[in-house]
Amino acid sequence: MSDVVSTQIQLAARPYGWPTHDDFRVVKVAYGDLQPGQVRVVNEFVSVDPYMRGRMNDVRSYVAPYALGQVITGGAVGRVVESAVEAVPIGAVVLHQHGWSDVVQDEAKTFRVVPEIPGASLSLYLGVLGMTGLTAYVGLTAIAGLQRGETVFVSGAAGAVGTAAGQIAKRLGAKHVIGSAGTPEKVRLLTEKYGYDAAFNYKDAPVRVQLAALTPDGVDVFFDNVGGDHLEAGLDVMKDNGRIALCGAITEYNATEKTPGPDNMANLITRGLTLRGFTLSAYLGLAPEFNEKMRKWFAAGEIAYDETIVDGIENTVDAFLAMMRGANIGKMLVRVTAPASS
Repeated sequence: MSDVVSTQIQLAARPYGWPTHDDFRVVKVAYGDLQPGQVRVVNEFVSVDPYMRGRMNDVRSYVAPYALGQVITGGAVGRVVESAVEAVPIGAVVLHQHGWSDVVQDEAKTFRVVPEIPGASLSLYLGVLGMTGLTAYVGLTAIAGLQRGETVFVSGAAGAVGTAAGQIAKRLGAKHVIGSAGTPEKVRLLTEKYGYDAAFNYKDAPVRVQLAALTPDGVDVFFDNVGGDHLEAGLDVMKDNGRIALCGAITEYNATEKTPGPDNMANLITRGLTLRGFTLSAYLGLAPEFNEKMRKWFAAGEIAYDETIVDGIENTVDAFLAMMRGANIGKMLVRVTAPASS
């Protein structure tokens, strides 16, 4: 009889406004013996992402909300430690969506075997080489139709998707890429590490004022992770026939009152703009195309990345709350087992 115990983070209550620790609980779940068709996986990294906040609300969305008393699902990467399926052997690296736990046992079909990354951490499968990078690629290509020589603005550019989006835009031939971030350190990283041509701190002055000063000739493509004042500012500077890819609206995720809409929506009409929201699930068919290009760029040393890592599955909520307040640079991750001290 198995005595394997999994530490899991569950949703205990639906947050009102900003989530707190009281909205979650840490539980221990005992697994029985492995059943035919199952594998057991020890996670190495789990992901915390802004979209998870929306799933904590009991509202209609593109995916069902998290159920109370159930584990918070989402991206994770780990290794198989026991298997009843020949195609998923012990030692295999797997990606999955079982989320915030240290050990997972489930049907093998819910895991995807992936190769080791030579000289790099498996965490990259949750970042630039995984869904994060694919999100940026889809937004720029399938949604915004980026063309060579165009000007791109990325809001929330120092986050996981934003750091990927700026670099991918450059690789795809964008002429100028501008980004916003919330600290002087992040602004410097955008231009010094991530290839942005210009960047600004949205806390220094109104976004409308700063963005207009940096884009006197206008913007062709706006990749929006933020919404609110950034969307309003973006609408001001869009060129005729410009395209806006709506990836996120983090300014609204924890709001307890209605967020006022932009006062310049008429620009959509007068400038012939396209404003299109998207979620990644409808575009997974682009993964092979993205993987081929991104792995080539990565192998050539053309892709930079940052990771903000919190150790210990029991600290996952801390990581999530810090990410929601902008404490991360690049991808926020939880390393399930902290490295041994020397």
